[in-house]
Amino acid sequence: MVQNKPWTTGSNHRIDFGDIINIVKEYVSLGSNIFIGSDSFASGGEVCFASTICLHGGSKGGRYFFYKESEASKKYTTLVQRITEETRRAIELAELLFITHDFDPAIMEVHIDVSPFHAKNGTSKFSDMLKGYVSGYGFDCKIKPNAWASQSVADKHSK
Repeated sequence: MVQNKPWTTGSNHRIDFGDIINIVKEYVSLGSNIFIGSDSFASGGEVCFASTICLHGGSKGGRYFFYKESEASKKYTTLVQRITEETRRAIELAELLFITHDFDPAIMEVHIDVSPFHAKNGTSKFSDMLKGYVSGYGFDCKIKPNAWASQSVADKHSK
């Protein structure tokens, strides 16, 4: 369960998930939006997944939290498996905030680390499928170059 993972602040301090929820509530009450992203990095027989909750907008500035965990790379032998798992993790986190903690999906965006279909990059052919996956859960979805919560923040911690 996501809330039982070892969460860390952007300044690299451990934090309890309940404390994150209280901070998110405070930031949202001051006009912040919630941006969720996941990324992964394969190395040495493992894939490290990092997932983020980012807060931005409103009167309080920005802040983020993340957790990461490694799994055997043999579970993710293709790019589509790994990218889909990244997206699944982001949706799981967005769902937890919406269903369990009553955050309005209208103030949430799920960012996925894929290129647009027309870009013809490695992940481009998966972009429409994964955008549909996210929007099917009722969340707004951003892809590159607008997917900074996954492409920049989660990427930083997946390495």
